[in-house]
Amino acid sequence: MKTDFDVIVIGGGAAGLFAASVANTLGAKTLMVDKKRLGGDCTWFGCMPSKAILSAGHAAHSLKTAQNFGVKIKGILEFNTDKVMDYVQKVVKEISTHHPPEVFEKRGIKVIFGAIRFINQETVELNGKLITAKKFIICTGSHPVVPPIEGLKDIKYFTNETIFDLNKLPQSLIVLGGGPIGLELSQSLARLGVKVSIVEMMDRILFREDQGVSQIIEKKLKAEGLEIFTGRKAVAFAKKDNQLLVTLEDKAGELEEISAENVLVAVGRAPNLEGLSLENAKIEYTKKGISVNEYLQTTNKNIFACGDIVGPYMFSHVAAYQASVCVRNILFRKIAWQRVNYSNVSWATFTDPEVSHLGLTESEAKEKYKKIKVYETEYTACDRAITDSHKKGLVKVITDKKGYILGANIVGANAGEIIQGLLVAKSLKQPLSKLGSILYIYPTLSELVKKTAAKNLIEKLDNPFVKFILKVMKKI
Repeated sequence: MKTDFDVIVIGGGAAGLFAASVANTLGAKTLMVDKKRLGGDCTWFGCMPSKAILSAGHAAHSLKTAQNFGVKIKGILEFNTDKVMDYVQKVVKEISTHHPPEVFEKRGIKVIFGAIRFINQETVELNGKLITAKKFIICTGSHPVVPPIEGLKDIKYFTNETIFDLNKLPQSLIVLGGGPIGLELSQSLARLGVKVSIVEMMDRILFREDQGVSQIIEKKLKAEGLEIFTGRKAVAFAKKDNQLLVTLEDKAGELEEISAENVLVAVGRAPNLEGLSLENAKIEYTKKGISVNEYLQTTNKNIFACGDIVGPYMFSHVAAYQASVCVRNILFRKIAWQRVNYSNVSWATFTDPEVSHLGLTESEAKEKYKKIKVYETEYTACDRAITDSHKKGLVKVITDKKGYILGANIVGANAGEIIQGLLVAKSLKQPLSKLGSILYIYPTLSELVKKTAAKNLIEKLDNPFVKFILKVMKKI
């Protein structure tokens, strides 16, 4: 049967933009569909605006702590943050120009905005018209989860999709959720003068990270004046005068009340499934997302899915990787198909200090392997960390008994950049010791990787057999 397109990509975020571009480059007649605009959550509500406000908060913090570098500010230091959100929106607007629909149209990719739903296994309805395709890639992303807490629906609350629309920062804010989104926004807003209280139902913030890492971040946030309520959940909301009252309950059932001008809900995300009529295309799904196999193929053999709507990791870089797998498997014969592989997934949380994560934590590695080795290096061992006054930090690398990297956790300045070397080594299946023999630029924070790897290299050199070989090879 003749179809209108070879591939229809549903979703114009990180995964959709990548999938449509590659499919078109490989000669497929491609249509990309999004409800409103291209760029996805990362551009409009996530990575970009959050990093912009982080930068604003960092600028304010640098002024406040200038005396640590011998710079004394005369007089009273006061901030007017009325234009901060203007800056954030300006950044988002500029970045959104990087992927206008006209650019994709010029490449030969058809772009249509509107609501789309499946009619059958090869037909969709888009803006009242029926369109057919040989293959589909679904990558519609996710949205913030809003829990059914008493009184929450009766008040004005924020999520990451609405808080950046503010014209003026609130005086105080309660943040539900101690994950990456909640912490990044909490710290940046606190540095800009907002009184912030964080509520996390787990026993610690950043509970998916190494325990030692999350403890360092919690200590730093508290030192900056943020209140952190762990092991508690919000059970009721109410409004009194100009304040929002939140009732918290701990694990023993004890109640306490806190208040603030506004509330930010950052407790997680859920896949965008609504309105797609997936059952018409014989696509199985749950509330957690679309069901796919190791090739990212749905229960409809001609339809693949990637990004937040699939999981298990909701990051833009993972979505783009999954999109590359989808395009390959859609356009080529099965002999050339690629399985998805998450063993080298890494991520970063851009608090100050930053947190980065690769592979397994120490506790996860202990559960999976009989014998592991852990190598740690404090930031104080790095000259550049001392000159920049970034002495609080830790590099932690976990290896198997042969020295191959199982995971890494870094907390400290530029952690998201520093971990890239370890990511490359792990992805290329190189032992940690290899990184100890590379010539690093001095003075840089990346030397922390070399110093950590050197510990593994020294261990190998201390092996009796290696010592014997070295002795035999010596001339002197």
